Amino acid sequence: MDKMKMHSPNLTQDNIARIAELFPGCVTEAKGDDGSVKLAVDFDQLRQELADSIVEGPQERYHLNWPGKREALLTANAPIAKTLRPCRAESVDFDTTKNLFIEGDNLDALKLLQETYLGKVKMIYIDPPYNTGNDFIYEDDFSETAEDFLRRSNQKDDKGNRLIANPETNGRFHSDWLSMIYPRMKLARTLLADDGLLFISIGEQEVDNLLRLTKEVFGEENFVTTFLRQRKKKPSFLHANVGSMFEYVVCVARNRAFAPPFSVDVTTVGKKYPVNNAGNSLGTLVFPAGAVQFVQKNAVYEPQDMSEGNIVTRLLDKVVVADHRNVDAFRLEGEFRYSQSRLDEIVRAGEVITISKAPFRPNHVKAGGEVKKMHNLLTPETYQAGTNEDATAELESLFGAPLFDNPKPSSLIRVLCRAVTYDDPDALVMDFFCGSGSTADAVIQLNAEDGGNRRFIMVQLPEPCETNSDASKAGYHTIAEISKERIRRAGKRALERQCHEDWSKDVGFRVLKIDTSNMADVYYQPDALDKANLDLLVENIKPDRTPEDLLFQVMLDWGLDLSLPVEIKIIQGKDVYFVDGDALACCFDNDGGVDESFIKELAAYKPLRAVCRDSGLRSSAVRINIEQIFRLLSPSTEIKVL
Repeated sequence: MDKMKMHSPNLTQDNIARIAELFPGCVTEAKGDDGSVKLAVDFDQLRQELADSIVEGPQERYHLNWPGKREALLTANAPIAKTLRPCRAESVDFDTTKNLFIEGDNLDALKLLQETYLGKVKMIYIDPPYNTGNDFIYEDDFSETAEDFLRRSNQKDDKGNRLIANPETNGRFHSDWLSMIYPRMKLARTLLADDGLLFISIGEQEVDNLLRLTKEVFGEENFVTTFLRQRKKKPSFLHANVGSMFEYVVCVARNRAFAPPFSVDVTTVGKKYPVNNAGNSLGTLVFPAGAVQFVQKNAVYEPQDMSEGNIVTRLLDKVVVADHRNVDAFRLEGEFRYSQSRLDEIVRAGEVITISKAPFRPNHVKAGGEVKKMHNLLTPETYQAGTNEDATAELESLFGAPLFDNPKPSSLIRVLCRAVTYDDPDALVMDFFCGSGSTADAVIQLNAEDGGNRRFIMVQLPEPCETNSDASKAGYHTIAEISKERIRRAGKRALERQCHEDWSKDVGFRVLKIDTSNMADVYYQPDALDKANLDLLVENIKPDRTPEDLLFQVMLDWGLDLSLPVEIKIIQGKDVYFVDGDALACCFDNDGGVDESFIKELAAYKPLRAVCRDSGLRSSAVRINIEQIFRLLSPSTEIKVL
């Protein structure tokens, strides 16, 4: 019977395994520093496999590089021995909500969520540090190998929350920012669904580097656009040369071929769209018999030049109109917005084409309700995408004070979310630079408007609020506290207003806090034991951890959705946690009372997965017989122990 691994996936080994499937001759076995045998890549051989000539030495190529890039890639792939601990006291509707709020370092969060939400997130919006020289960036530890991560069980080090200032005087100003954002982009990509999209707000300081980085991580072909966003109603003249009013939202797709057309509106019913379009290439369209609706009941038009002003139109065939329709097919030469294939498609669909009089100016009368593709200018006038002043006012209306510097308006994120989830009302939305909580607020508002049931995952570091700040004076110690309270108040506000009858009214969220693993160091480093502390072998779980802590780490380990409902059932006087009915059954009893009778009763529920604590089993005989009992009573159950 296998033990739970209880750490995030080792992406390096997973990637090597994929290479082995394609190029088995390029993968070999090698001994790690701890003596264990692991897969390793013969890079010289791999380069030769991917080349059509003999490869000798390094070759020049176009790519983005900076000091620290290799270390940043290493840290993206390194596993961590951490977990998510539930916090009911700070949650809202813990037992019923489908939303998550994760408190802790977002790099750790992205690693922990890899197995559970791989390929499941429809939209990610983030507002990372702009690297202005006055803000802070995350300092990640690039000095450790993957083995080192597990060897020390990821205990806290002297870096604390890992936030450092990045002034322009720093010799690696841009490099440090790139090293921070790079591993987070790599991990974010794996979480996106095939039709998923990533939106990144950014200023002019790093927009060029970000564009190159996202194209490298996602592929040039998956770059979608750079939105220009109005951030201020009046220009800021802090710049020496120009007044600044705009910033950027970079958008990339997991796979652009599957991404939907961006839309926040539909075409108007009965709106006329001219077929002529001055300036287009000259071409000829054939209008099939009966395809055009004329205002005139009966009329005859001879071939003629119908050009007028800047509109070029030549009638090439005689047209006979009877009962408001053209009796025969006819040709028009001109500058048209439609191709012949598009015109034929319109005719086959039974859509209306009208001509009111001579000279002929055909109009396509749309049925309406079609997706209306949006453009990439985001302003209050174009898409009601609010400015930073609106965002500040929004926070003041909720809290009575702004509390947060440079928040993003929920209206901006609501526009983006609507644009890509209009056909996916159950989409999963993520923001791992949560800040003031604007993204969660936007999702709640959008659901209340259109009846969708989009879910959110927010991640925020418990960054301390500055002393004497409005937030600190209001009693908020960390940015995460502001985020959580903003979501609580936004949810309450949404329920007080008129909302869509189909909305589930889920305004809750489960708070999960990143912490060191529930497992004692001995679980990861059994060779570190000596005779004086052999008693640790009896207990491999830290003494301050609750059964619910263990449950969520097991859910992470097995890749189960962390928002699934949990029910406690009593079996022979012991608490058994059932997740989503029969998806998982866990008994964390530690008194050695789990015997064969209990196992038989548990197996009768036929869960898909079952977990018990090793120390809770009455005897070695019970441990041996567990698999036999389940094989007999519930053969489809997968069994593991802690």
